[in-house]
Amino acid sequence: MTLVKFNNGLKNNAVGPFFNDVFDSILNDSYFGNKLVARVPAVNIAETENEFHIELAVPGLRKEDFKINLDKNVLTVSSEKKEESVEEGKKISKREYNYSSFGRSFTLPESADHSKIEADYTDGVLKLIVAKKEEAKFQSREIAVK
Repeated sequence: MTLVKFNNGLKNNAVGPFFNDVFDSILNDSYFGNKLVARVPAVNIAETENEFHIELAVPGLRKEDFKINLDKNVLTVSSEKKEESVEEGKKISKREYNYSSFGRSFTLPESADHSKIEADYTDGVLKLIVAKKEEAKFQSREIAVK
């Protein structure tokens, strides 16, 4: 098998190409590449007339992996997942364990109804719906000019 290095556009400097090769191989190693990536899911927050919508992108998990807590007006979503790959009957030269976790907290406004929070996990997206209190819902009316 032949290993071909591509020129990434960097000019040869006084240090030489040796250091570029060393640092490229260290920084592009799968161990560092997989372990140093931020493991905080992206989130979308929207508000409608009657509720707040919080969506977290968390693919690869199951609904049993999530822990959702409400403490006063702080809603916390967290998850821990441990994976271990072991092949029996072979001499193991490398074994990788995978552990990932995250935690996101959201401060709910005073208009949120803490007793009406729903969660649904479908297709890698965790959707939280927080209802608004009746008095906080938008009320439209016409105001007469005197």
